[in-house]
Amino acid sequence: MAVATKGVLFEYGLSIPPLALVFDFNPQSISRSRTVTIKTGDAPGNRTGYDFLTPLETSRVAQGVELAAESFSVDILLDATDEMGKPDGQGVIAKQFGVQPQIDTLRSMVEPKAQGPFGLQTLSSLGGGGARAFERQETASVLIFAWGLQLLPVFLTGVTQKEVLHLPNLLPYRAEMGLTMQVIESNNPFTMADKVRQTAMTALNAVSGF
Repeated sequence: MAVATKGVLFEYGLSIPPLALVFDFNPQSISRSRTVTIKTGDAPGNRTGYDFLTPLETSRVAQGVELAAESFSVDILLDATDEMGKPDGQGVIAKQFGVQPQIDTLRSMVEPKAQGPFGLQTLSSLGGGGARAFERQETASVLIFAWGLQLLPVFLTGVTQKEVLHLPNLLPYRAEMGLTMQVIESNNPFTMADKVRQTAMTALNAVSGF
């Protein structure tokens, strides 16, 4: 029997209202994409890499490498059935609004923000940070995506939704959501911690005999 696990997606910033979502997350698959561009010489003899003989010479086989931003996509299910089945006086929000609050939280995470007084961020479409559109400096939400041993800073670059069950007021109480994210790999504590974790897991693989 599968054990239900949780995923967490929250904004690393000051927003009104705060943006955070906790959801059941025990995926059958997660699609991740990591690519690099290898730079080699233009001469006919070295377009696929320079000559080498020993391991000490491998650093000069290519002239450089550019790491592309890692992207990945996950599918999650938002379901208010359990909350709606609670006794009277409990699960009030779910019984009235289903999973619409969670859907709108995800939509708010992907939409541009404008920074107002005291560094507080609001949806740019609400007109914060300036009366006219060209006066607003729009930014993307920096989010932290946590599941299992993973804790990654990301941009949410896409959200798709498929509402499958609805309340009598036509608000969904079950929805299938597709999330596309881009990992932020700048110098920040979350990326550094993840690289330490990655190195430790690589060492465990070597200890286990590959």
